[in-house]
Amino acid sequence: MSSIGILGTGTWGTALARMLSRSGHEVTCWSAIPDEIRALRTTHTHPNLPGCVIPEEVRFTEDIAGACTGKEIVLFAVPSVYLRQTAARARAFVPDGQVVVDVAKGIEKDTLMTLSEVIADELNRDGKHGNVKVVALSGPTHAEEVAIDLPTTIVSACADEKAAELVQDVFMNTCMRVYTNTDIRGVELCGALKNIIALAAGISAGLGYGDNTKAALITRGLAEMERLGLCMGCRAETFAGLAGMGDLIVTATSRHSRNNRAGFLIGQGVKPAEAVRKIGMVVEGINALPAAMTLAERYRVEMPIVQAVDAVVNGGADPADAVAQLMQREKKTEARGPRTF
Repeated sequence: MSSIGILGTGTWGTALARMLSRSGHEVTCWSAIPDEIRALRTTHTHPNLPGCVIPEEVRFTEDIAGACTGKEIVLFAVPSVYLRQTAARARAFVPDGQVVVDVAKGIEKDTLMTLSEVIADELNRDGKHGNVKVVALSGPTHAEEVAIDLPTTIVSACADEKAAELVQDVFMNTCMRVYTNTDIRGVELCGALKNIIALAAGISAGLGYGDNTKAALITRGLAEMERLGLCMGCRAETFAGLAGMGDLIVTATSRHSRNNRAGFLIGQGVKPAEAVRKIGMVVEGINALPAAMTLAERYRVEMPIVQAVDAVVNGGADPADAVAQLMQREKKTEARGPRTF
């Protein structure tokens, strides 16, 4: 069995800690919030994971060194906006050659790096971590379901196939089926962009629109994701797989989805900042919008749904007007391939 350190004790980090411990692995969890660690250590439950009991064997620590030292895998489960500073804190305790897993989803606003690139970049600021292997673990995986052992599938993505397979072996069990993929950029791009499309789906529901609208947004949103991905050198099949289509479906339709719920509130007239406050947790689709808009401009890719969501969230546009503009765009065809429609 493996020794695993998890940085971050939100719902996803905690659900994975429980799952890995029940599979027989030695798990140590760290958080930058001492009160959070103390509560988890005392109760072995998480306030946002009803029905989840964390095994007594899971160790909770306020010392990041204890979560990083001597581990076969160090897993980053912090929100995207805190990822770089967490990697900086962990650097001194992560050896070169370490296998690192990232389960956060997003693109860094200023650098346009994927999150695996952020981790690698920050760890190697000392010039001594050039051989760290970062694996992105992504897919249709709501923590609330993983925490109670409902069947789930996920993708272990890394250009180094052996590292991806190591993570596959560690995380795979009777409830979690893991596939590998060497297209890590495509997998991470899917993870970031699908949250924006889920916001759009939520907004449409908040406006009172039905399943036809939601299906259209999911389908056309996937086309936008793939269109950008192909221009960035990603593989088309990644967008048709678990990290693309699979994660988009679950995030745009599930009651567990923060992005979907935040979008619903926005569609009902709640201001974006207030919607995030009401959700009470990070809404990664809002964080991903600035980078997505910049990438669309840089690669000259048409992304009308992403642009409409940005206009509503960051530009103050009326959601109903944004939908009307999408419906009145010039005529298109599906027959020309993903780069042209």
